[in-house]
Amino acid sequence: MSIRLSRREFLRLMGLGLGALAFYPSVGVLQDATQEDLLRVTVRSVSVYSQPSDQSRIRFQRYRDELVNIYAEVESEAGPAHNPVWYRVWGGYIHRANTQRVRIQYNPVPAELPTALVLAEVTVPFTQALRYTRAQGWQPLYRLYYESTHWVVGIDEGPDGSPWYRLKDELLELEYHVPAVHLRLFKPEEFAPISPEVPAHQKWIEVSIARQTLTCYEGETPVFQTKISSGLFRSPPGEIPWETPKGEFNIFSKMPSKHMGEGRLTGNPEDYELPGVPWTCFFEATGVAFHGTYWHTDFGTPRSHGCINMRTAEARWLYRWTTPVAGPEDIEKRGYGTRVVVI
Repeated sequence: MSIRLSRREFLRLMGLGLGALAFYPSVGVLQDATQEDLLRVTVRSVSVYSQPSDQSRIRFQRYRDELVNIYAEVESEAGPAHNPVWYRVWGGYIHRANTQRVRIQYNPVPAELPTALVLAEVTVPFTQALRYTRAQGWQPLYRLYYESTHWVVGIDEGPDGSPWYRLKDELLELEYHVPAVHLRLFKPEEFAPISPEVPAHQKWIEVSIARQTLTCYEGETPVFQTKISSGLFRSPPGEIPWETPKGEFNIFSKMPSKHMGEGRLTGNPEDYELPGVPWTCFFEATGVAFHGTYWHTDFGTPRSHGCINMRTAEARWLYRWTTPVAGPEDIEKRGYGTRVVVI
């Protein structure tokens, strides 16, 4: 593909798709940012309070996908108890629940892909995907977020003349493009199983809904524990219950990138579309899974539509530790896998 836009047309399009901010190498002032001092607002708006307490005065709002510099991290006695961390920012304090800590990292782009299918992760706060059709040309599609994962199937010349990765959506079977520098390609060794010497039947997972914890065992020895967010106890009328089901299960499907949502083609970040949900391990027939989470940092309380929300790095560890063992080019790996007990 070699479809060109003039610079004016490209900037107009990106302005429509991203508003005031497009993560591209020309935004030099942001290139020194690190994970230690940036957060992204993940919901329609969050309040900036005068003190690290939701009982203090609200000074103003920050809105979806705004980036905010963090001056300090504060553990507040005002809570909430399950997640007492607040960030001191310009003008006050933001509770971390509806934010994501992010960094900006640009990546080298190979002359060609090492294999026909390569998993990659987004390493900027967000990147705007564009889809080309003959009828409409380049149009904004999904906004892809930090730590989400996506299947790269090609390298093409983008609308600005630079290399863009061609991504394939595993749910909708369609392709779209993002700037290649915004994604890091995973190496095969990053999929290596964890503790492969432990017999598969000795590995098992306990999820406590009451404590909102996940514990991994090898035999009777706990080897990992973390806070999670399980399903909400109430769901809208007429919908499948959102509460995470209790009982004994086994992981039966693993997907390192999963498009969750309603399956619509949309450029509106307010719509319920979550492409690239990372490190997904399904263990219950209605679609309940462990997976990484890029839309909140509020572990320790129910927040999901039934799944077990985890920090992305921890979900990746779980993906590698559990069975069935999945390789670097497995879009989906099925099999009778690790036992899961939900109590």
